[in-house]
Amino acid sequence: MGRQLAAALFADLPTGRRREVISALAHFIAGVLDHESMIQIIESLCRAADFKPGDRVKTLRGSTRGMILRVLSDGRVAWRPDGSHSELIALPESLLLG
Repeated sequence: MGRQLAAALFADLPTGRRREVISALAHFIAGVLDHESMIQIIESLCRAADFKPGDRVKTLRGSTRGMILRVLSDGRVAWRPDGSHSELIALPESLLLG
């Protein structure tokens, strides 16, 4: 029931961010995530993505971190993961400041 309610409450978020919000709420309900951590996660996922070159970012799951290189004309961002020479292109909704 908690997942369905969260999905309805956060329906305006992009799919990836909504999935992470639902996961955070489910972990809180299950008792494996404390209240403050849940609030921080949800607030960070609800913030509008407004990146600038040089911003430190991470993927939604936090598995990869890197830096914004430039914002493309169509709104996507070019970023470089830490320890890599590769340049990745991503939708701003798929990254978090961090």
